[in-house]
Amino acid sequence: MQLHRPPVTDRKVRFAIIGCGRIAQNHFEAIAKHGERAEVTAVCDVDPAALARAVEKTGAEGFASLSELLARSKPDCVVLTTPSGLHPRQAIEVAKAGIDVMTEKPMATRWHDGLAMVRACDEAGVRLFVVKQNRRNTTLQLLKQAVDQGRFGRLYMVNVNVFWSRPQNYYDSAAWRGTWEFDGGAFMNQASHYVDLLDWVCGPVESVMAYTGTLARNIEVEDTGVAALKWRNGAMGSINVTMLTYPKNMEGSITILGEKGSVRVGGLAVNEIQHWQFDTPHAMDSQIADASYQTTSVYGFGHPLYYDNVIKTLRGEAEPETDGREGLKSLELLIAMYLSARDGKRVNLPLAY
Repeated sequence: MQLHRPPVTDRKVRFAIIGCGRIAQNHFEAIAKHGERAEVTAVCDVDPAALARAVEKTGAEGFASLSELLARSKPDCVVLTTPSGLHPRQAIEVAKAGIDVMTEKPMATRWHDGLAMVRACDEAGVRLFVVKQNRRNTTLQLLKQAVDQGRFGRLYMVNVNVFWSRPQNYYDSAAWRGTWEFDGGAFMNQASHYVDLLDWVCGPVESVMAYTGTLARNIEVEDTGVAALKWRNGAMGSINVTMLTYPKNMEGSITILGEKGSVRVGGLAVNEIQHWQFDTPHAMDSQIADASYQTTSVYGFGHPLYYDNVIKTLRGEAEPETDGREGLKSLELLIAMYLSARDGKRVNLPLAY
């Protein structure tokens, strides 16, 4: 891909935030932590009250529509923190304006939409960043290093659990929540970062078989799902997800069992290394005690680390850690799970392009 945008070297990197709801607050705070290198210069929301709050918080210029923002402001990167189903159309509009795009997870709710986003950004010569801030967690960085350095030997089994709670009033809080078009279900929305771990940590998945169900919530999408997976390296495993845990979030974990090692990273959100054992000691083992953290003090801490890479990329100092093609990997796995659950059969990867 031939990039058409020169690096930002003589001023702060300018970000525009589209959608000023709950997750946008993490982005505002992350950019503020990099205030010497970056700033929010424009914000946009269709809700006047949400827009007014964002303008007051950031001091940025406010716009009621993306088209108006693109016509009247000059951001270096437009950040999409809108409902997931809106990401494709908005990303393509931004790309056609010749501006780099960052999208929250999931990048899209349909496979062909994700492909269209990547294609549009390629054709426009702009970057597409997909937020995967959990990859920056120290616990997961250590786990990834252990796999990459071959400490497990051959991988035998991988198990991911997301036992969380989302009450009906969570879904009722906005009309787009719990819909196929704009949100996606427990797998795609709440467990998106955990599905990402299946490929990022353990390598390409060969095939998947899944069940999904809407057991208790009054929503279009699933509140519970399970999937059995087989990796190309021969490992087998599962992912088990529910938003019905009583009475509150209980666990977000990944367990890897291999020929020469076994690890469990658990807690509420893969924030505690609960088991770490290998046949041969390594220098990284000394970091285990310091890697765990409290979720109450760290929620959203991954966004500043993610933005550090994006800012360096826009300044010409780094390459993007999670671009559109990296984002497609977890979207492809998600879509395979949904196809399997819908059709009652095993789905092999990669999907047809």
